[in-house]
Amino acid sequence: MPGPIAGRCVPGGRDRTLAQVYRRFGEVDAAQTSPLYVSVAVALSECEDALRAIGTAPPRKRHPTVILAALHDLALAGRAPALAAAYAASDGDAAAGAAIDTLLRMTDSVVDIASRRQMSTIEAGRCAVLYPAIAEAVHRVGANTVGLIDVCCSAGLNLNVDRVGIRYSNGQTLGEPASAVQLSSAIVGDRPIPIRAMPEVVARIGVDLDPVDITDADDARWVRACLSPDQPERVARLEAEMMLTATATAPALLLQGDPLKLLPAAVAHVPVDALPVIMTTWALSKFPLESRLRFLHRLDEAAAGRAVAWVSAEGVGVAPAIPTLGDRRASGHSIIGLAVFEGSALRTEAIGRCWSQGRLLAWLAH
Repeated sequence: MPGPIAGRCVPGGRDRTLAQVYRRFGEVDAAQTSPLYVSVAVALSECEDALRAIGTAPPRKRHPTVILAALHDLALAGRAPALAAAYAASDGDAAAGAAIDTLLRMTDSVVDIASRRQMSTIEAGRCAVLYPAIAEAVHRVGANTVGLIDVCCSAGLNLNVDRVGIRYSNGQTLGEPASAVQLSSAIVGDRPIPIRAMPEVVARIGVDLDPVDITDADDARWVRACLSPDQPERVARLEAEMMLTATATAPALLLQGDPLKLLPAAVAHVPVDALPVIMTTWALSKFPLESRLRFLHRLDEAAAGRAVAWVSAEGVGVAPAIPTLGDRRASGHSIIGLAVFEGSALRTEAIGRCWSQGRLLAWLAH
């Protein structure tokens, strides 16, 4: 059990803004999901030495989610046993003290992990949105098989969309009822989703600047570290999702590099008699408008000589060419878009709205 919290407290001067970020994260962002992270983040916000250590990380890597994940990674790796024990006991005070002690003793390790890793929010809950949207794309094109391409895929769990079970609040179901991964989504409004089964998936391709290979022990540990340790249901579901990927008979092909440059190559990996379906889920907001427009152009290029579909779940106005339905930007929900490139024609439609990354879904398409 760690002793009293190390380091000088009550930050001032250049550390004040960072202290405010950590306090707000603890008191607001973590308050609804992780009591452990409330304790740890608030303690970090009050410790000048801890804030100084965090300040040695690159500016974009100082955010609480990244630093807390790096600390969790060390605990999972057995390199911070006191922190691991406090997390296992769900002891907030002990976790706060151990986190500060670990950060001060292992600053270089924490900063190294934070600097080279990207946060992985890869849980497959998005499949509740993707499944009916992909099935709609296949229906409109009249395809018999499909190749899935996930842009900014991280560990590629979206590529298992056909292998999970999904139950909607109106009693409708999709996917595999016997799957170890079972998802749920609440239907908003009175329009049901179309109950169409996805056809055979003949290719699964992920494209990412830094894809995560969950068959690699270090990568898999990092994925686990991105969840707070006191969310057992999310942890259990993540383990099931990772096992689904690890036990696939044909592992997904992960392409590393700039998605804008790799899109044509990704499409070329899909057999010519299958429909390539590109998926973006809350990914395009990372790109400036010019790059998003180039993304659309690259999709058009990739569609030369074959039909290509793009299914998107993005914030209002983020996905180029997808109608916004008159909704306001930053309105708290996302638009589910469908674009079909076929020959010289491009057909785009907003086929739904969703909230909380698919936990609530309103279907709009006829």
